[in-house]
Amino acid sequence: MRTVVENAAIATVSGPEYRNGYVLIDGDRISGVGAGTFRGEADERVDAAGCLVTPGLVNTHHHLYQWATRGLAADHTLFEWLVALYPVWGRLDAEITHAAASAGMARLALTGCTTVADHHYVFPSDGGDQVAALAAARERIGVRLHLVRGSMDRGESDGGLPPDRLVESTEDALLGTETAIDRFHDPDPGAHLRIAVGPCSPFSVTEKLMTGAADLARRKGVRLHTHLAETLDEQRQCLAETGRTPAEYADLLGWLGTDVWLAHTVHLASDAIRRFGATGTGSAHCPTSNGRLGTGIAPVRDLLDAGAPVGLGVDGAASSESGGLGEELHQALLQARQRGGPTALTTREALWLGTMGGARCLGRQGELGSLEPGKLADLAVWDLSGLNYAGIDDPVAALVLGATPPLSRVFVGGKTVVEQGRLKLADESVLARELTAASARLREDR
Repeated sequence: MRTVVENAAIATVSGPEYRNGYVLIDGDRISGVGAGTFRGEADERVDAAGCLVTPGLVNTHHHLYQWATRGLAADHTLFEWLVALYPVWGRLDAEITHAAASAGMARLALTGCTTVADHHYVFPSDGGDQVAALAAARERIGVRLHLVRGSMDRGESDGGLPPDRLVESTEDALLGTETAIDRFHDPDPGAHLRIAVGPCSPFSVTEKLMTGAADLARRKGVRLHTHLAETLDEQRQCLAETGRTPAEYADLLGWLGTDVWLAHTVHLASDAIRRFGATGTGSAHCPTSNGRLGTGIAPVRDLLDAGAPVGLGVDGAASSESGGLGEELHQALLQARQRGGPTALTTREALWLGTMGGARCLGRQGELGSLEPGKLADLAVWDLSGLNYAGIDDPVAALVLGATPPLSRVFVGGKTVVEQGRLKLADESVLARELTAASARLREDR
């Protein structure tokens, strides 16, 4: 199948921009990008006049199961929020997780996201096959999924936050993670489903699990992910228990490197930022969630200047209820400028964070993140023809500074997953009904 998207503004991210150009798709790959009208033959011609074409957005951190608990603990600190919600999450089963993940991925697709990294670390003993539930939701919506098989082995009795009944033994956590890799990880170029290794956070797992997870990931050739340096509470606890900051502790345990990306990284000292850059450690910046929980503003400008990969994350919908990725471009720019002044982040750097920066975090910069011949045909076609964007001369500024635009089309591997603002593969009303029922069942014993 040969499709050309034409008559649109094109933001390639990696190279030139075109005020009027085209993107040519052959099968699941981009085969051409250029100015003017495409003169060759195509099976489908998509007239994208009034639109901006960008690479599909890459979400580097999420907790899809949390779509079933949005709006709870709305005025809590992070630790208070976790303590309030862990007992609710302890009642997750595979059906609830599937409904929540389907809805969450649908929302992401409808806001321009084509690749989702989901950190799933809650595995109740009677919760069924959580990993399979997430994999099935991905197939239902049509996006790419980097499923981070998370884990916790440090409950309340050991000084952790989760209830003891919600944690696994270290051995079970590592075995469950290895099983997920063996069952579901696809290392091939163009993969729609990959597995990463992800202990939840240093304050909810033991040192044994942190080091064992790193060894497992490197033995299996997959990536590593965890939360790090999100709050001052975490920093105080880590200093008290280990004598080191979270970043120093992660470094000691072998958790910095080109195969690692870390969520939040809000509270980093200058030497830690330099260390991230020197080791190629990625950061998943989650501006809306950090603002919702009041955890602080990540040093994005400093990390970029140090050479560290930085991508954007929505984070769990229980701390970012909108759940859309397109709006994180806007929030990232605002937070960077609040922290570092009006020149701290440009509109095009914000778009880079949501595309190529995310692809670098996930180790897929050779496949995703920019519009180039040979790369996967993951595209977002943003409709800028309406009142909200009238008179904005720069289409990238319209996307980043304005309201999140509607989507004319979203392609994943050359296949349409969103068309004229509607899901192509799933029925939104069905997803909403399933999520409402799952959420009610999860909360009914609160």
